[in-house]
Amino acid sequence: MSFFSKIFKRKRKSELVLALDIGTEVVKALIFQTDPETGKGVVIGVGKVRQKIGNMQSGAVSDISGVITTAQEAIDIAKRKSGVKNIKKAIVGIAGELVKGTTTTVHYERIRPEVRIDLPELKNIVQKVQQKAYERIKKQLGWETGQEEIDIKLINAAIVDVRIDGYRISNPIGFQGRDVSISVFNAYAPMIHLGALQTIADELEIDLISIAAEPYAVARSIGIDKDNLDFSAIFIDVGGGTTDIAVVRNGGLEGTKMFALGGRAFTKRLAHELGIDFNEAESLKIKYSQNRLGADVSEKVEQFLESDCQIWLSGLEIALSEFSESDMLPSKILLCGGGSALPGIKKALSSSEWVQSLPFSKAPVINFLQPRDIIRIIDTTGDLKNPQDVTPMGLANLTLDLESEEKMLSGILRRAVYVVQD
Repeated sequence: MSFFSKIFKRKRKSELVLALDIGTEVVKALIFQTDPETGKGVVIGVGKVRQKIGNMQSGAVSDISGVITTAQEAIDIAKRKSGVKNIKKAIVGIAGELVKGTTTTVHYERIRPEVRIDLPELKNIVQKVQQKAYERIKKQLGWETGQEEIDIKLINAAIVDVRIDGYRISNPIGFQGRDVSISVFNAYAPMIHLGALQTIADELEIDLISIAAEPYAVARSIGIDKDNLDFSAIFIDVGGGTTDIAVVRNGGLEGTKMFALGGRAFTKRLAHELGIDFNEAESLKIKYSQNRLGADVSEKVEQFLESDCQIWLSGLEIALSEFSESDMLPSKILLCGGGSALPGIKKALSSSEWVQSLPFSKAPVINFLQPRDIIRIIDTTGDLKNPQDVTPMGLANLTLDLESEEKMLSGILRRAVYVVQD
């Protein structure tokens, strides 16, 4: 929780919220109730429905009507299980290669260091950060897509580090000093992706509280807190169409990366090698991941998928190399997402060869994120059991901060970026 939540803290009422994770393979709908007394969310209904093959492509919506149908089915299941007839407020996750998250730092020298920092001055500093971040990400997306005038929009923002004269503090207001540096994490997405999600929300008759970058939501669900400045980790969410990465250093989210390779690629490999259709291959892959195949069959499946696991590892290595330019990489790796259950993923990460080209201080330790690790979200349904359920729980967790923290963010970070974009 950032210092903003302390400035603008207000009493909240209990309410029902929907967390909707529109994945490439599965749509997951969680209905949860916020508890203002404990600051936690209680999941009371869960719905999961598998996507049609053409609904999603590389984490992005490719068939709006198909996604609407699947999402409605998942929501209806969650409503039936929870006994809730109507659910209006929702947070929706977004992923894909063109969703960009990065932390930008601006150093600001104050002319009058003896004067205490006030809110107007803080807003001015943050606007400088947002201007720099917006230009950087728009340029990057323009280069990747070949479109110089691509429209992008801020979807998440969080202040991750504030220093005055080299000292790290939680709230700069009221402090004196000459040199101020503020680091802000921003996640942007192209308007075409956001427009598709808004259309889906309109057809589902739900009001969007927020559209959140999924790796941002996962990373915020554990470990990122002003009182936990030593926490560092690499979060890897292996979905159906993409792999999402978030790097946290010293309690602050440094950035996110995504590349278009996930569980669906492994399913297609099995379908090709065995001459079976996609659904049969998906069922076989799941059984293999759950260790429900005989030894001979499992060995063959592992051989078929070995080369793809190495390709996936190469993509991860390239993505992480962009975080290694300034400092050593965290040696803690936390896996989640349905694709992470594939045995070859952890086996590839456990190999010693790939880490040699990256600046790890010691061999990484690989663990799986579990629903129990999302400590502010309590599951009363028993339906949230494995790492693929972490992402929608991360979205639910993010909602708990929206009223306290995001209202201040909208007053500083969001207004600053609107000035930049306009």
